[in-house]
Amino acid sequence: MSVLLIAGSPSERSRTAALLSAAGQRLKFRGAQVETLRVRDLPPQALLLADFGNPAVVRATAQVAAADIVVVATPVYKAAYSGVLKVFLDLLPQTALKGKTVLPLATGGSPHHMLALDYALRPVLQSLGAKNILPGIYATDSQVVVNPEGGYHVDEDIADRLDDAVNTLINDHIAPTLSNAGRFSNVHFSQVRCSV
Repeated sequence: MSVLLIAGSPSERSRTAALLSAAGQRLKFRGAQVETLRVRDLPPQALLLADFGNPAVVRATAQVAAADIVVVATPVYKAAYSGVLKVFLDLLPQTALKGKTVLPLATGGSPHHMLALDYALRPVLQSLGAKNILPGIYATDSQVVVNPEGGYHVDEDIADRLDDAVNTLINDHIAPTLSNAGRFSNVHFSQVRCSV
């Protein structure tokens, strides 16, 4: 199971990055192959001018295509997800998330911006063809504390919600594979041979 973490924060160190890291660590612990794509590291000119042929944009698009699961994290600014994430999502093909499960994460200054996940980000993820969009996890500044050394602490409530989301992702992607292991493939009736 391959997971792509998309960091949609324009800042290198942020509460959004810490929340995304907490999700990624939980997924790695459960055996997922996890990669991180920091949109802020893509060339700004390529993003703003929609340069689909830029090598960095091509690589980023290929990372999205290769992932089974996508975790998207963004800070909320003015009741919407970040502009840097918006320009990246606009560069993706219309079916970039087809067949994928997506977990949206967001951070914001107050609980009043919580609905940005459902009313701003979710419709875009759906328009990109996501098969399943899990309930988003929104954390306020007080729920994700970043210390000056770069470490962070995630509030117990947020940690529990991350654990639940990771369990859902694991159960939806690994459990079905395991339940089919060791079974015979289906045989059409015309291929059945019987001797008495």
